[in-house]
Amino acid sequence: MALEAYMSSRADLLAKERSRRRDFTYKANLSTAEEQADTVIRQIRQEEADTIWSANHEDIPHLFPGMEFLTGKRIIEKTRLFKILRKMPKGGLLHVHLDATVDASLLLQIALEQPALHVRTGSPLTTDNLNSLQHLPEFRPLPVSEYGRGLDIASADYVPGTWVPLKEAREACSLGVLTFDRWVMGSLTINPKEAYNTHNTVTKIWQKFTSTFSVSQGLIRFSPVWERYIREFFLASVEDGIMYIEARINFLHRYMFGPDGQETVTHEQWLDIFDRTMASVKDELKAENREDEFVGSRIIYTTIRFLSPEELEWYLDDCIQLKQKYPHLIAGFDLVGDENVLHPLRYYLEPLLRFKERQKELGIEIPFLFHAGETLGDGNHVDENLFDAILLGTKRIGHGFSLAKHPTLMKICTEQGIALEVCPISNEILRLTSSMPMHPLPVLLNNGVPVALSSDDPAIFGNLNLSYDFFQVLVSSEINGLATLAVAAKDSIEFSTLDALEKARVLAIWKKRWAVFVESIGTDV
Repeated sequence: MALEAYMSSRADLLAKERSRRRDFTYKANLSTAEEQADTVIRQIRQEEADTIWSANHEDIPHLFPGMEFLTGKRIIEKTRLFKILRKMPKGGLLHVHLDATVDASLLLQIALEQPALHVRTGSPLTTDNLNSLQHLPEFRPLPVSEYGRGLDIASADYVPGTWVPLKEAREACSLGVLTFDRWVMGSLTINPKEAYNTHNTVTKIWQKFTSTFSVSQGLIRFSPVWERYIREFFLASVEDGIMYIEARINFLHRYMFGPDGQETVTHEQWLDIFDRTMASVKDELKAENREDEFVGSRIIYTTIRFLSPEELEWYLDDCIQLKQKYPHLIAGFDLVGDENVLHPLRYYLEPLLRFKERQKELGIEIPFLFHAGETLGDGNHVDENLFDAILLGTKRIGHGFSLAKHPTLMKICTEQGIALEVCPISNEILRLTSSMPMHPLPVLLNNGVPVALSSDDPAIFGNLNLSYDFFQVLVSSEINGLATLAVAAKDSIEFSTLDALEKARVLAIWKKRWAVFVESIGTDV
């Protein structure tokens, strides 16, 4: 009897603990098909843990589920579980930076089609400086009257700083086309050696991370590339089961380069291109009877937190003007950049509070969707961004990695419905955690905090499918299962900035697609 009583008490305690999870209710009400699918997923996960993730690999000494993504990526892609997740309808993508979303090789291909795009370097390219952060390519479109001539940028005769047409520079490079491509690709991405060896601290990896944006903006901030880039991002998202997107766009530069090579394309024109491209993709899908696969995208206006409060005023005013002209596009406002070295939210309190008052006066709503707590700190200014974000009324929190250290804030997020945009692979590559089993996400899930899984900067990290992030989460916890996946997808819609009617419509579409997905598990993988 004593053992029976103990086991009963144990079951009660486990149930009490599990009841705090956000997926608890969903799991308790799984349909028969969902129960069967959940069983299949758990069986496959265990089988692959015992086989694929227990095998010996000469080049990977410590293999395990949820390991460092860049090391384990090719193993992930061989699993049945990943193939299942590729087919999963994932709802919305709520945390992604638009200028880091398209495969770097495709971006280079698009760029090579533009004769206006030029490249230059600070010194001739050599095999020794190929991977140096001090020898990054710089790109820029030029007017026809300023086009350069074909030169070998790897020649000792190359004059540093000389603009060379990109396509011609690639073809003329004496180190070879493949080496040229490797140089460009390496400047746009983070590789395993950098993440886990040469730049394996938060400070070092952020230096590499930010350098990729300084390179890519020279290619992307050119309207012909911008339009194609947006289109490719939308199409790739649809193929990965993403129905809706809230993309962060950095409006720091007040103008983009136009087809004529002049820096004259305004923020309004950026949005015109975005809107037109979105409409075109939706029309194409509708013509293929796939209109339910992509319901649209909105924009989170961002700028960088190195501005002064006075400089920020211009961007806040610009955001309001864009919201007034494009109410269907502007979803919210955020400040981005390395929280560890740039200004905390409290530095901007006066302009941010005025921004809220102006919205009330104008009868518009631009919710804050702040990055906060993307840090290992506990009680430092980065960690305390969480407190200011909540007090300022943020509707969601980007990353919130340090939130697990604050039970009061977790309780507020749970009770007030402040969702976290959790980016598992980003957090790991940027060295906030060594692997997914070490990630604080289970703390959040076990405390009922709503979570929307996101990919952050997939072109840089290599997680070009949100499926990778879902995979890392699923294999890193014995508790997580089909209900966890379902609730994460649903919450990405529920905690979007869509209005109530749109949310209901999108959720209804998602449920139909989810039912088809559930039926397919175990039968077509």
